[in-house]
Amino acid sequence: MELRHRALEVLCLADPEKKAAAAIDLHAQKALYSIAETAPTLRIPESELPGRPARPELKHHTAVARRSPATLEGRAVLIHAIAHIEFNAINLALDAIWRFDGMPEQYYHDWLQVAAEEAKHFRLLRDHLRQHHGQDYGDHPAHQGLWTMCEKTAGDIVARMALVPRTLEARGLDATPQIQNKLRNTHATDALAACDILDIILREEVGHVAIGNHWYRWLCEKNGLDPESLYLELTKRHEAPRLRPPFNEKARRAAGFTATEIAWLQQI
Repeated sequence: MELRHRALEVLCLADPEKKAAAAIDLHAQKALYSIAETAPTLRIPESELPGRPARPELKHHTAVARRSPATLEGRAVLIHAIAHIEFNAINLALDAIWRFDGMPEQYYHDWLQVAAEEAKHFRLLRDHLRQHHGQDYGDHPAHQGLWTMCEKTAGDIVARMALVPRTLEARGLDATPQIQNKLRNTHATDALAACDILDIILREEVGHVAIGNHWYRWLCEKNGLDPESLYLELTKRHEAPRLRPPFNEKARRAAGFTATEIAWLQQI
């Protein structure tokens, strides 16, 4: 059995529960898998990646409605949006495994761990929607911003590490405490339960961003590139979204961002 081929198979699964279960199982069984030096052959058009269910309906991010977490329905919309991010994050980790050649074994195992933990997050949020809101993943529209950046960086592993884990996913480190504060202020039982889930997600997302930081710097060192100046160039080249304060400096430091990088964030 070969890990990268199986990761591509799981990426192509459309059913969210099957994908989450398969990602967790693949990580649990990783010792049984070899790792090929070259990427498996993609037998479908790139446009058909990743496998996804018919619902949720995907819209441009500006067309996705936002509602106040002060209401039960607003909280359902919020939790659904976060569940969609976690579902996409499973796909991002699996894509990083199958697509990029010539990396050390630990690289593939690191991203497999990320895929499994993102699958756990997705399941926790989906169960929350069902238990507290009588809803399910797919009941609200969503956007595809994370996967769009994945497509932009498909041909460049350095850009992928720079702009997906340490840019887009790092935004979650900043946003999660703000979301939790809004939820706690409602004093609602479902909101407090959601905060407990977000505690788990935030803790593990620090590790995911750290993995992205590690492999970005590893690649820069290997290729004689300056990670800080290159990052600025990559954000412009690929039109990465502008990061806005407030920033979770403690979480970012724990995830491996340097003092210089955090200072730069404060100035943009």
